Amino acid sequence: MALQWVILAYAVAAETAIVLLLTLPSPKLLKSRLVSLTSLLLQPAVGIVPFAALQILDIYWKKEHRLICTSEVCTAAERDRYEKSIYKAQRNIILCAAACLLYWWVCCICKYYKAIHTLEEVEKRYKNQ
Repeated sequence: MALQWVILAYAVAAETAIVLLLTLPSPKLLKSRLVSLTSLLLQPAVGIVPFAALQILDIYWKKEHRLICTSEVCTAAERDRYEKSIYKAQRNIILCAAACLLYWWVCCICKYYKAIHTLEEVEKRYKNQ
């Protein structure tokens, strides 16, 4: 596994952990601090999206320029290597899609909790009047 896929895998693992932490029930104070910390981390983490997009483009380019081994001239080892490269490309596409999807989920969850927090503040103001 090349370095870019290791980096992307760690990013997906971190995003998955953040999504789990944000969606699990927890005390309000802990949840608000976790949302504010995650919101601060979202802006630098946006680099994951273009990075994943470039990796998808790289996979597409390699797919278009890959030697196709369908004739009877190919050996069994060549056919196995071809199939293995196809499986790796599919796995990497799923990894890129997961990185983008999880980043979007984290953004939506943080936006949702911020909206809830502002609505709770407005409700408190109306109750105090």
